[in-house]
Amino acid sequence: MTFDRAWIAAHIPHQGSMCLLDGVLEWDDERIVCHADSHRAHDNPLRSHGCLHAACGIEYAAQAMAVHGALCNAAGGRPRAGFLASLRSVELLVDRLDDIATPLNIAAQRQGGDRNSVLYGFVVSGTGARLIEGRAAVILDAAALVARPDVRTKGSTP
Repeated sequence: MTFDRAWIAAHIPHQGSMCLLDGVLEWDDERIVCHADSHRAHDNPLRSHGCLHAACGIEYAAQAMAVHGALCNAAGGRPRAGFLASLRSVELLVDRLDDIATPLNIAAQRQGGDRNSVLYGFVVSGTGARLIEGRAAVILDAAALVARPDVRTKGSTP
């Protein structure tokens, strides 16, 4: 089976030009590597003032994590929508992405998690070098976390 841009768009919430990934190069239960050429597109929705800042690479990584979730979804249906809860140890090793001449490779490695949250390490690379790296916590079901007695939110009472 080919996991191209059309497959990705059918399995993650991002549509149209906001679907940034072009395909999956490899994946298993713990890791995914995707590729993208959209960083050079003049109509990239993340561009600002004629530039695609390196921090936008975090969105590329988040979409790779969403694709990984879709591929690992044993039920085969659309995965639950998630959101980035936190970023840690993010290093932007370049200023911008739109001047990277080669496709971007986006790798995400699952480092832990449970049914409601996942921790990934990620690396965005291009031209044979690391461009962005870090870790991201993704919450898959915020309502379930609030309902857990061992998880307190700001303003909650003991």
